[in-house]
Amino acid sequence: MKRMQLLLAVVLIAALLAGCGAADEGPITIGATLPLTGGFAINGEKHKEGYEMCVKLINDKGGLLDREVELIVSDNQSDVDTSLAQIERFLSVDNVDMMFGSFSSKLTFPLTSVTEQNKIVHPIPSGAALKIYERGYDYVFYFQPQAAEYVGLSPIGMLQDLVGEGDIPKTAALVHADDFFADAIAAGLMGIDFEVEGEDKTVKLSPGLLADAGMDLVYEEKWPEEGFSDWIGLANSMKASEAEMVFGLTASPDETIQLVRAMQTVGYQPKAVYLSQGTQEEFAQAVGDAAEAVMIHSAWDPAVQWEGLLAGEKFTNQDFQAAFEAEYGRPPDEDEAIPFALCQGMEQAVRAVGSTDNVKMQEWLAARTESDPVKTILGDFYWDERGLPVGKPYLMTQWQGGELKFVYPVGDFPGTEDLVYPKPEW
Repeated sequence: MKRMQLLLAVVLIAALLAGCGAADEGPITIGATLPLTGGFAINGEKHKEGYEMCVKLINDKGGLLDREVELIVSDNQSDVDTSLAQIERFLSVDNVDMMFGSFSSKLTFPLTSVTEQNKIVHPIPSGAALKIYERGYDYVFYFQPQAAEYVGLSPIGMLQDLVGEGDIPKTAALVHADDFFADAIAAGLMGIDFEVEGEDKTVKLSPGLLADAGMDLVYEEKWPEEGFSDWIGLANSMKASEAEMVFGLTASPDETIQLVRAMQTVGYQPKAVYLSQGTQEEFAQAVGDAAEAVMIHSAWDPAVQWEGLLAGEKFTNQDFQAAFEAEYGRPPDEDEAIPFALCQGMEQAVRAVGSTDNVKMQEWLAARTESDPVKTILGDFYWDERGLPVGKPYLMTQWQGGELKFVYPVGDFPGTEDLVYPKPEW
């Protein structure tokens, strides 16, 4: 009897070991729920291309931990409920090894609650609202500069540094979508404190970046998240305010296009226009000459010579651009570069811990420092206890002659162009 029991035990152990070996030889699976249709479709499709480009290069270089990498992408239609259903499927049905983040704070906020509960690392490419990071979560890591509430520091700081003190805009119009991302930037500019959902905590943003810069807010308007169409009326109200600078905070590139077209139509001529969206080639093509001198913050620029890692080897920003153009026949923009950088970071985490154990990956990512960071085509990353990157301001870009030019900060990187100011008439 004992001999039979021993034999059965040996057989069982052998079967388990065989099963483990088979699993280890299978692909490493990564789930990503992205808005390929709906309001965020332009950004979502570009994020998909960035992820796919990175995974392809990893596989071309022999895979990860001697295993092929498989990216599973689902279209969430820019909808929160669909996103939640998809991420639940990734975890319970597909049993993915890793997750890559979605686009927009609106989608990211609820998704991070699911991944945190399941102790799954949630690297975020585009979800900047501070509310995401003030909840005490351990498994979120943001792969862009700064929280959205502090984005206004970049355009204001640029004007203070590059424009004569007497010529800096003294009045501002702030118009924005009722959207997680846009609302967050607006909160920082106006100094609107907020309470963290589920936490007995208030984040203080007073008095606001505009007040700090000595700019008077003479007009402010918020439009609904969906169904807004009175762009001409909005532009006329902005014109009537005579504000010298516009802060246009949109939820998508489509809204940015509508806003710029409306300002051009009514003949509103501010000294400076800053937009939260508009680095995409689709924006410049849609508005034509109206893009001239429009300023947008950016996490990435082709001129910046950042050095990252891929498959354990040096892989620079310039390497990324060459590989992307060879694959897609056009240059990339930041919506492709950001997810690529995220993928670089997660690959480094897997290689460092030698597995796809999400607890170990979280510990490794959280332990990064200035001297031992994650290295990507967006530069080096290490994070504070909230999952926000330390010491990474946004770049400032400006459309000049149909091309997006890197204009600020000056002196930190080669390749900056002179700022065009004031903005020429439409």
